[in-house]
Amino acid sequence: MTLPTVQDSPGADETEDSDLRITEIFYDGLEPRYEGDEFVEITNCGGLAQDLEDWVLLDISDGSPSFKFPTYVLHPGDTIRVYTDEIHAEHGGFSFGSGTAIWNNSQPDRAELRNPDGRAVSGRGYEPNTGCE
Repeated sequence: MTLPTVQDSPGADETEDSDLRITEIFYDGLEPRYEGDEFVEITNCGGLAQDLEDWVLLDISDGSPSFKFPTYVLHPGDTIRVYTDEIHAEHGGFSFGSGTAIWNNSQPDRAELRNPDGRAVSGRGYEPNTGCE
């Protein structure tokens, strides 16, 4: 199955009522088989709060894993992180729960954020973090 990709530009294909963006993928490569502290950062760059319930974050380079968000409201300007195998309450408390590294195991490795309808709203590789610019 071929998965669709999105443009690298911030806010690509965003929904009318939200502007959620993947603003960073962190992978430092210090532990290539187990990289529990790697994460994907998502920022609400829009002016409205967004409930993340049923939104999905996935590794589109490999087709998996994916993380389906529970009910969680991300307010304008706020940022959360989805870690590979750690839980950090100060960043939302989200984790793939993977026992192995997810990011940088294929080139290029890309993350994609999809809304509850399955539409890609943001995609990102290892480009420098530009925030909401």
